[in-house]
Amino acid sequence: MRSYQLYLIEDEFASHYFGRERMFYQLFLEYSQANDDLKSIIAKQVKFVTKSIPVLRIHQLLHQQLSKAKGFHVENGTYIFENNTNNSLATLRVHERWLELDSRGQVDAETVFFEILRKCESSFLAIDLESNKYGWLKPIKERKYV
Repeated sequence: MRSYQLYLIEDEFASHYFGRERMFYQLFLEYSQANDDLKSIIAKQVKFVTKSIPVLRIHQLLHQQLSKAKGFHVENGTYIFENNTNNSLATLRVHERWLELDSRGQVDAETVFFEILRKCESSFLAIDLESNKYGWLKPIKERKYV
């Protein structure tokens, strides 16, 4: 099972830390492991570098893109996409400051959600704390000056 937390990073920080995503990963890892006072301090840092999730827009986009897709349904506010052909499943839960995506089987079920979310916002950062993986859903293009 793969488990991702998706955060919408403030544009200013996303562009400044492009190529140094490990720093965001480290921040969210420390946040997940911190206790009491330290957790409170790190929570303020997390809130400072992240944006609120545009919940309504994401709900609309998911319904618009997936409502007719075979294997898609919503249960108690959780979006579920199943591909029975290759036995893969992904679930997406929307929170105020992050998205939670769990998947198993082939990566195609989670990719369906990733593709939709990358169209919604350009600075989504996906983090899998258990596997030490992280990355942008839509990589930021570096500006080339002539």
